[in-house]
Formats: sequence, structure tokens, C-alpha cells
Amino acid sequence: MKIHEYQAKQLFADYGIRVPEGEVATSPAEAAEIAQRIGLPVMIKAQVHVGGRGKAGGVKYAADPVAAEKVAGNILGMDIKGLIVSKVLVTAAEEIVSEAYVAIVLDRTTKRPVIMVSSEGGVDIEDVAARTPEKIMKLPIDPTEGLRPYQARNLAQLLYHAPALVRQTAEIIMKMYRVFWELDASLTEINPLITNSRGEIVALDAKITVDDNSLYRQTKLAAMRDLEAEEASEITAREADLSYVKLDGTIGCIVNGAGLAMATMDLVKRHGGDPANFLDIGGSSNPQKVVAAMQIILSDPKVQAVLINIFGGITRCDDVANGLVAAFKQLRPSVPVVIRLVGTNEREAAAILAGMNLPCAETLDEAVQKAIELAGMPVTA
Repeated sequence: MKIHEYQAKQLFADYGIRVPEGEVATSPAEAAEIAQRIGLPVMIKAQVHVGGRGKAGGVKYAADPVAAEKVAGNILGMDIKGLIVSKVLVTAAEEIVSEAYVAIVLDRTTKRPVIMVSSEGGVDIEDVAARTPEKIMKLPIDPTEGLRPYQARNLAQLLYHAPALVRQTAEIIMKMYRVFWELDASLTEINPLITNSRGEIVALDAKITVDDNSLYRQTKLAAMRDLEAEEASEITAREADLSYVKLDGTIGCIVNGAGLAMATMDLVKRHGGDPANFLDIGGSSNPQKVVAAMQIILSDPKVQAVLINIFGGITRCDDVANGLVAAFKQLRPSVPVVIRLVGTNEREAAAILAGMNLPCAETLDEAVQKAIELAGMPVTA
């Protein structure tokens, strides 16, 4: 789960990390009032869950309340990569002397948090990684021991030489690790981490991504979820207890089990198609989950064919078949559907689906190829 910059900054401030003063506005007039109250000049920053706000025109300087009102009016309602800006952060502008990058991310390969620092702050870190990877320093942290103060100091010394700046930065890195660990984050990031004209280290931006699986105990963070900023289909899937991620392809996939879902998507790509989603109905045999899954897939206008791949173990194929019959009666799909049901009660499932005149397949390769063909795309080996 992503949270907005203003929320991440408040969490950082709660842990003692210095951030510029700021408040959220939902109207131009409110932005002008905040600018007057916190002191001028200010920055007006779009609050959307997407990168590249600055390049899209979603981050602007305002020297006075009149300018703040005008700038906020231009940014509110802006479409940034498909997301509409409904709120802006009005924050005090800082005089920047230098910029750096600091982040902590969960490395799923090593199963450890990794701290990354770079003197190339204020730009897309992906560009730095592609052009000059040697400018990004990484330190894996043993989760059983945590981050030690000497490690934080060593990282800080890679960014600054002045003892006062090293001390401040080391403290910030230690506090960031606490945020990462105690809030069950998968990412905490400051880009840029700046030095200002007063010799202070300030988090000029803030990003926190939280592991969804921890929200049952991170109730404060769960309350920060902005449903308006998320895909409607992903919200629907979560309410139906489905694991779903929307992609950009045309082959809708309904599968049981995350591993099988990934394998199905890989084969779709291998045979020349593009998956429209990741969707795992899990091990449940509840037919209603199949109905919900079909409804989500068919709501995507890009989907040209639906591929249903079920390997019945705990999940019973006949229950999935009953769900498909109900889904077809309710939704009447206008796109072709290819079905592969193998495993527990597959014969019963075949009997339930008999007469529906649906393309069926015995192997996954066959099912994938049929789905791609019915979507009007060429099949490759």
C-alpha cells in the first residue's frame, strides 16, 4: 500500500526526521491561506501515487499567496499518468545547497533490508542506476541485528565530509530504519535529502510503501489508504478476497495459486500475447469468487480474451465450473473465454460445463495458444 507524500512526511516527523512545514489543500483558496500561514515562498506539490510529478508539471514554486492560489488551481484536476490530482501539499520552500538520495528497500533475493545512498539526489534514481550505477552505494542489513550506528555513520560519510552533516545524516538513516522496521514498510525513501542554507539536513520529499499483509496490525497506516488513488478493479478484488494486479495486456487471466498464475502469464508472453492482469482466486472453492473474478476481468476494456487455468487440489474444479455458469448467466461475456480445468473433480466440472460451447483445453500451452488466437493475435512458439 502506498501513502501520499504529506502522510509519509508526517510519519517521518513523528520519528524525529526534519521535514519542511506544510499542509494539504483541496482548493486554490485553501492553498493561498496555507501559504500565508506557514510563510513564503512555498512549493505546491500534487499528491498522487505516481512518480514524475515534477516533469508533468505537478510541482511548482509560488512566491506569494496570489501565485499559490493560481498554481494550485492549475495543478488541482490535472491528469498525471492517468491519476487526477484532488489535493496538493503546500510546503515551505527551502534554499537548497546540496541534494542526496537515501532509501531502504526490501530485497526479496537476499531477504534483507538494503539501504541505498547516492550523492545524485533530486533526479530519477532509475536514471542514475542505468547511467552511473557506481554512484549508488548499497548496504544489506542483517534483520536479526538491525542497523548499527557505525553503519549509519559510514553511509553518511559517503554523502558528506563535514562532521555536523555526517552526524545529522547518520541520525536520519537510523530513524528511517526504525520507520521501515516498525511500520512493516517495503520501501522508505527520501529524494532529495537536502542541506539547506542553515546547515540543516531536511527530507524535502518522502515516500513510504507498506506491506499490505501487515495492515491488520498497522491500523493507523490502514486508515491512510486513499481509495480514490487506487484502481477501482483492485479495490473490488481486495473486497472479494482476490489477489489482483492490473497490467496493460489483452489476455485476462483467472488462475488459482500465485505460482501457477505467474507460470500462466509467462506462457502468455512466450506465445506472443500480453497478460492483462495477475489474478489468483486462491484455494477457495467458493463459486462466488469465480463470479467476482470474471466481473473484474470483463470490466477491463483492453481484454480481448479470457484464459481460465485451474489446477484443482484444494480448489474443486466442479465448484469453479458452477461459478463460471453463474458468471456467464449474470455477465454474458462479449469476449471469448478459454477454460482449462484439471485436477479434483475435473470430470464433474466437464459435465457441468457441457453444452456451454466453450473452448476447453487439456494442457496449459494449448489453452494459452487458443486464448491468443481468439484475441486476434498471432501465436509464436
